Amino acid sequence: MENLIKSAIFGVCVGDALGVPVEFRSREQLKRSPVTKMRAMGTYRQPLGTWSDDSSLTLCLAESLCTGYNLEDMALKFLQWNNEEIWTPHGNVFDIGIATRQAIYRISKGEIPQLCGGTTEFDNGNGSLMRILPLVFYLKNEENIEKIYQTVKEVSSITHGHFRSVFACFMYIVFAIELIKGNRKKEAYVYLRKTTLKFAENQEFNPKEIELFERVLKDDISTFPEDEIKSSGYVLHSLEASLWCFLNSENYSEAVLKAVNLGEDTDTTAAITGGIAGIFYGFENIPEEWIAELERKDDIEKLCENLANNLKQNL
Repeated sequence: MENLIKSAIFGVCVGDALGVPVEFRSREQLKRSPVTKMRAMGTYRQPLGTWSDDSSLTLCLAESLCTGYNLEDMALKFLQWNNEEIWTPHGNVFDIGIATRQAIYRISKGEIPQLCGGTTEFDNGNGSLMRILPLVFYLKNEENIEKIYQTVKEVSSITHGHFRSVFACFMYIVFAIELIKGNRKKEAYVYLRKTTLKFAENQEFNPKEIELFERVLKDDISTFPEDEIKSSGYVLHSLEASLWCFLNSENYSEAVLKAVNLGEDTDTTAAITGGIAGIFYGFENIPEEWIAELERKDDIEKLCENLANNLKQNL
């Protein structure tokens, strides 16, 4: 279990750190000068191996799960990060999404955690999708698909409460669970499409919302050409791009570099891709030099160990 958790969490953090220096660069710029290794400076003038809010909030969620499932504690950890108390790479917060900032403000005012996330159509950035992966280890043995959905909904809604964000997180977690079970990529993807479509129909979710996911659920996102894959901070773009990169790769490096070089929201696309690529390809497939260059790698490794031990005790 510990190695699997390391694979996922280091997968997120390494992907994130590869993307941080070139965030907001266009695909055309990156085609001229593609990312092939860790870089320093760049967009935020950060040192080599620096990760952003994607990893910070992933690590906050993982640390919270070390003491069990508690929404109040998750929200508190997000607030502590925002206040520069925990899980920053260098003691300061240099990147935070608008919806996440607004949600954390509501957390600071004592609102119920699962009601802090925005619920309008305009609150569908990728801020909950980028941090949701640790939940897969809490849910990996859950057979009740409705329980999985409700749990994901609660955790997403701390910062992003609109159905579209919740459903994207749900799809990602369902897919990751299948990868943890040892299924091949295509098997996991077929299961994702079949299961989530059936669940959406049974729950009578808004058909117009489900239609937005058609490229993943009814088509095969992996077959789309690169120029039809968008990589903005919109949650649907991030889900599509990460699945596309992962399904069209043969190893961890190829997956995350493909994600970074799509441009725009480079760190988040690579973090989301990196999490599932880490699970599938394994910790050993993440280049050693990238792990060596990662900020606070020892702290991250200790967190993975703590989470594994806690989950083992609670089986």
